[in-house]
Amino acid sequence: MNKIKAQTLKGFRDFLPRESRKRQFVINKLKSVFESFGFEPLETPALEYEEVLLGKYGEEGDKLMYRFTDNGGRKVALRYDQTVPLARVVAQYQNQLPIPFKRYQIQPVWRAENPQKGRFREFLQCDIDTVGTNSPLADVEIIATVVESLKQLGFKNFKIIINDRNIFSMMVKRGVVPEKDLTSIIRSIDKLKKIGREGVLNELIEKGYGSEKATYIVQQIEYFSPTENLQQIFTYLEKFGIPSSVYKFSPTLARGLDYYTGMIFEVEVEGYTVGSVGGGGRFDNLIGIFADKQIPAVGFAFGFDRIVEAMTELNLFPADLATVKVLVTVFPARNASHSDAGGSKEFEQKSIEVCSQLRSNNINTELWLDPETKLEKQLKYADQKGIPYVVIIGPEEAESNKVTLKNLASQTQDKLITLDEAIRRIQSAE
Repeated sequence: MNKIKAQTLKGFRDFLPRESRKRQFVINKLKSVFESFGFEPLETPALEYEEVLLGKYGEEGDKLMYRFTDNGGRKVALRYDQTVPLARVVAQYQNQLPIPFKRYQIQPVWRAENPQKGRFREFLQCDIDTVGTNSPLADVEIIATVVESLKQLGFKNFKIIINDRNIFSMMVKRGVVPEKDLTSIIRSIDKLKKIGREGVLNELIEKGYGSEKATYIVQQIEYFSPTENLQQIFTYLEKFGIPSSVYKFSPTLARGLDYYTGMIFEVEVEGYTVGSVGGGGRFDNLIGIFADKQIPAVGFAFGFDRIVEAMTELNLFPADLATVKVLVTVFPARNASHSDAGGSKEFEQKSIEVCSQLRSNNINTELWLDPETKLEKQLKYADQKGIPYVVIIGPEEAESNKVTLKNLASQTQDKLITLDEAIRRIQSAE
């Protein structure tokens, strides 16, 4: 039998426990904040009918979508984002959902991108959306939820970049560009941060605009002031306790996805240079594609991997992320004063009992599973896993019905204390 090379597909990743704990920490924080604002969980399938997703993200999105024909001959596609599936859900279950419908969704999406720092082919998205209201309060609440999420994750220096997609429509009304060219121009403007002003000008020139016309288009966009809608949103942000220092207006922010209709925004973190850590906005026309009526909506998606990456670079994760707080050792018989099998079983039984008592006190506890292993190796295992405490039950402890509690972080130990005392010390340190 030929040996199979153990490897992952390009752009796909495994997450070993140490990294997975960091990801779970972020997910738990985000869920807590989302639910505190009244958002409820939603899950959708990884696969959708191709027609559901195709044509909703623009030309580039269609190119990056994983599409194929399944065994039943159906044309299907892997979830590209969570906004279009949300639109499908709202249209499909509109008579069963409360309106406004506020949901959060934390699931993987797939894009056939060229993998690079901060970009992968499978990645997790964390979305929040409010469906069914035109109120600018809904827009502001989404922004407020994002701000609170960032604060709870430990970010202090970040900026919310805000614009209104209606600004680009004004270019048509003022006769700067024809309506048929607007989508193409928006896609070029969206690349300002990636390729710079000169890069955007060159791209517009390649699309058939002369140098002067290309410069005029960019200048016209740069000179726009906030729309009346944005001014109202800024007023509400102040009422939500979000100071103007946290956000700024940027008329060139475009958000390349075609379904945006009104307010759009992105989040930049100071010190993290890969790009924005999330973005969103209002998409009032998307759900109407699936439903028999227009249903307004606004939302935001965190770039989960970028959040984790930024937190790692800025040292925002707690030092102790271990899910297991205690390893209960099993004292090997050969180290005991009586090395018969019965003695080993006695220590094993006491260790099992201690595990049960610790867990009944809501302390995540792991039992060592090989009774013949040297104590030194058991301690090394706990240290390798980042388990902060070890409970040792040897002959002396067993005889006095007590335990020894070892703190691996401080390299100190409390010898021959009651289990109740050990529990109090572990819980007081959490």
